[in-house]
Amino acid sequence: MGSRRKARECALQMLFAADVSEMLSDDVVRSYWTELGEPDLDDSAREFATRLAAGTLSNLESLDERIRSRAEHWRISRMAVVDRNILRLAVYEFLYEPTPRTVAINEALEIARRFSTYEATQFINGILDAIKRDLDEQQPQENVQPESEGNDSELDTAVEVDE
Repeated sequence: MGSRRKARECALQMLFAADVSEMLSDDVVRSYWTELGEPDLDDSAREFATRLAAGTLSNLESLDERIRSRAEHWRISRMAVVDRNILRLAVYEFLYEPTPRTVAINEALEIARRFSTYEATQFINGILDAIKRDLDEQQPQENVQPESEGNDSELDTAVEVDE
């Protein structure tokens, strides 16, 4: 597993902890790296994980609103904790990171396969694909370079759901 995927998994664990404990962002990050963090993770991956988690937590309201707009008949609070945080993390990456959106979707799906259920991957894919289409219409990504370091994910293929 590539270090960027591992960083995303660390970020998800921080988001999960923040969600269930209602701790402040700084406390969650500090606690995670002190008690649970991956000792083998390089500094750039640690920084990426921390940036993803802290950024997601500081933008929860707007991220949840985007998710809510595409999660028909689902309240954020009723979603599984892991699933809603995978969604939040991916939407944060869509909006605030230079990651190609298809890569963010693929990464979210791989993480969902590891930490959630098969049905959740379909649910997550459908919501992320719809948000991606909305964003592509509003603000297309231009000149986004694929992720480096051995291409942690397949860059040109996003799994799409029939609606």
